[in-house]
Amino acid sequence: MFQSELRRCLPSAEELPCSDDTPVDSELQELIPGLLKSILLLLWEQRMDWLFGIDMAVYFDPDLPPIVPDGFLSLGVERVYDEELRPSYVLWDELVVPSLAIEIVSVTYRQEYTTKLERYAQLGILYYVVYNSRRRRKPKLEIYKLVNGSYQLQASNPLWMPEIGLGIGYERGDYGGLTREWLYWYDENNQRYPTPTEWVKLEQQRTQLEIDKTRQAQAESQQAQERAERLAAKLRALGIDPDEV
Repeated sequence: MFQSELRRCLPSAEELPCSDDTPVDSELQELIPGLLKSILLLLWEQRMDWLFGIDMAVYFDPDLPPIVPDGFLSLGVERVYDEELRPSYVLWDELVVPSLAIEIVSVTYRQEYTTKLERYAQLGILYYVVYNSRRRRKPKLEIYKLVNGSYQLQASNPLWMPEIGLGIGYERGDYGGLTREWLYWYDENNQRYPTPTEWVKLEQQRTQLEIDKTRQAQAESQQAQERAERLAAKLRALGIDPDEV
């Protein structure tokens, strides 16, 4: 993307602002991307080749201000390269364009359907997801895929994204003590991946199931031993040594 000589002269992530200092005007702009990231941290726990940024500045041109998605996913990058983590995402350092960008439309419209859509397409971001819970007559979730340099709206909820290996969509559920619509990740069969809370409950259920199986096996073994002892007692009562049978 950038010549090595030029890259050496460009500022690094540590020298650039980490965001555009624009405060969010809805908790959903933090909670929804936060939920998606928390699921990935469990789902891709062993993988170190991905980054999910939340309200993180994405620098694409040293002479222009960054664009700041509510959330974005990059594949093929270092998940962690030091304990300070990334302050921002700098394309001339990372050399990897995010695969997916997410915008949560809130009270204040921020050109999610116009300027940002055009900018993400220009950057080459493969998927662009816009969620607007306030919509009534139009779809709340719009997922665009970059085809021949322009975005095409995809008519699916959830939508399987083979290039990423994930599906994304929305449905009602519980998170943070709130029951409402949330964005989730899905597998290729449209089965939703569990949230961290659901994951813990599933693990507890699996553990309890193993405990129950062990207890049942122990009980069956004990019953078999008791039957053997009763049979041996009957044989002795008949004058037969069970050890010689």
